[in-house]
Amino acid sequence: MIWFNSDGRALNHQLKIGIYGGSFDPVHLGHLLVAQAAIEELGLDQLFFVPAAQSPFKPENKPASDPVRLQWLRLALAGKTNCAVDDQEIRRGGTSYTIETMRHYAQQFPGAELFYLVGADNVAKLNDWREADELARLATFVAVPRPGGATAIFPLPFRGQTLRGFPFGVSSSEIRARVNAGLPIENLVPTAVAEAIYAAKIYV
Repeated sequence: MIWFNSDGRALNHQLKIGIYGGSFDPVHLGHLLVAQAAIEELGLDQLFFVPAAQSPFKPENKPASDPVRLQWLRLALAGKTNCAVDDQEIRRGGTSYTIETMRHYAQQFPGAELFYLVGADNVAKLNDWREADELARLATFVAVPRPGGATAIFPLPFRGQTLRGFPFGVSSSEIRARVNAGLPIENLVPTAVAEAIYAAKIYV
C-alpha cells in the first residue's frame, strides 16, 4: 500500500498508525484532546477511532446504539484529515477483542509502526487481554493518563509510553449522568455531538 499526504505526494518514511479503541459513549472533548496529543507526541500519520461493539471487560454495559455512536464520532471528527472512524469491531459484532483489530491493521499496513492507545488504569491488566503475547508484538501501547492518576507501568512483554499532553478529568459515564440529570454538556462534548444527543433524547 502506498500512503499519500495531504498534497498528494507519496510518503517515503515508515508509517506511524495510531489506533484508539473504546465505547465512545459518547465521544467527548477529552477523546479529541487525547487524539491531538497522540498525533503530536508520536508523530502519527493517521489515528483511527475504533468503537467497540461490546467490551469483554464490561459485559453488563449496554452502550448507545452502534449507528448513534458512529454518527457522533463522525460529527466530532469532521474536517480532521489525520483522524478517521473505523467501524470494523461494530461490523464484526459480538464481543470486541483488540487482537482481531490489531491483526487487521498489521495486514493493512505492512511495515508500519502501530500504536494502541489505552487508558492508564488498564495498563496493569494488559496480560489479561486475549492473546496478550501477540498483542505485545504487534504494537506499542500508549497510556492515556487521568489527572492525578498513578504512573502507568507496562507489564512484560508489553512495551509502551505515556502521553504527556492534555489529560481531561471528565468521563463518558459522567457525561451520561449529566444528561440524565438535565445538566448542560456543551463544554464537554463537541457542539454538533451535544445537539445530536439532545435531539435523539439519549441517556434521559
